Amino acid sequence: MNPNNPRYGYGSAAGSQAIFDEGLRQHMLRVYNYMGLGLVITGIVAFIVGSTPALYVPIFQSPLKWVVMLAPLAFVFFFTFRIQTMSASAAQTTFWAFCAVMGLSLASVFLVFTGTSIARTFFIAATMFGATSLYGYATKRDLSRFGSFLIMGLIGVIIASIVNIFLGSSALQFAISVIGILVFVGLTAWDTQNIKEQYSENHDQESNQKLAVFGALSLYLNFVNIFQLLLNFTGERE
Repeated sequence: MNPNNPRYGYGSAAGSQAIFDEGLRQHMLRVYNYMGLGLVITGIVAFIVGSTPALYVPIFQSPLKWVVMLAPLAFVFFFTFRIQTMSASAAQTTFWAFCAVMGLSLASVFLVFTGTSIARTFFIAATMFGATSLYGYATKRDLSRFGSFLIMGLIGVIIASIVNIFLGSSALQFAISVIGILVFVGLTAWDTQNIKEQYSENHDQESNQKLAVFGALSLYLNFVNIFQLLLNFTGERE
């Protein structure tokens, strides 16, 4: 093959792009697979605990419920500050443990809402998440400029939720749910684009593996929050 032929350079560039695209596709599949398996773990734990009085009574009818409710937040902080120093295998193990703990926290959903409404809400949340994540992956529009607004919205939702624990206002809860769904839908698109852009074929396997786990955590949190907030509208109480 003659390297002076202009078509040679084009063929080389096209081949490199094809290799990159395949690597990116495998990376995104790994992210979604981790997230999907994490949701399965969460669902199984939540269902088992929520349908077993011997398990949920000691948890949700004692001060232990606060530990269960706050433990996922502790995991998120641990992940955020330690992801750079953790090995890929440790990051995966921590992620699976986090999903199981989140399942304990979400077990109360099965105590409050009917199984049919939970399944219906899950399907709606999955549809919303899937469409938004696909948009974030496929769009050529730079979503980074919306990031600061979404983070401010997230902080606002968290503060309002804490305040409403003491107020117990149904009107405020309605506003939190509406705004929260919009924020987490936006974060889903933004995070998906970030995960896509952070991938590099020049990273070693260990680095890309940790990126995939952390990306799965981000999308997992978005999905779970969309699901929980939607339950306020579509959930039917027992």
